[in-house]
Amino acid sequence: MNQLQKALQTNALFSITSGIILILLNKQIATLFGTTNNTVFWITGSILIYFSATIWYEIKKQRRKAIIWIIIQDYVWVLGSIILMVFNPFELSKTGIMIIGIIALIVLFMGINQMVQLNKTKTNMV
Repeated sequence: MNQLQKALQTNALFSITSGIILILLNKQIATLFGTTNNTVFWITGSILIYFSATIWYEIKKQRRKAIIWIIIQDYVWVLGSIILMVFNPFELSKTGIMIIGIIALIVLFMGINQMVQLNKTKTNMV
């Protein structure tokens, strides 16, 4: 397994783990975030599980454009997180905002690492 595949695998494992936690603990997480609306957490969890599946697929296929799309999605997640933290339109708790920030930093690191590893990859990727 090359370094790009390892970087993608880290993202896939983090995404599926986060997704499962959001689905299984959606009510507790909603309380932690200071909201009674738990729907967004299990929906986000479901999307993360799907996202993880697409990453696993690309670990095998190694298609350059698809990997760039994964990286872009990571950066969009970070941008969305920043918007949530700055404007807090749902009046989330300070703990919720802090969790969003921590997750955003992790996702940013994974996106940067994937981009670095993609740029180091010398193989003929489509």
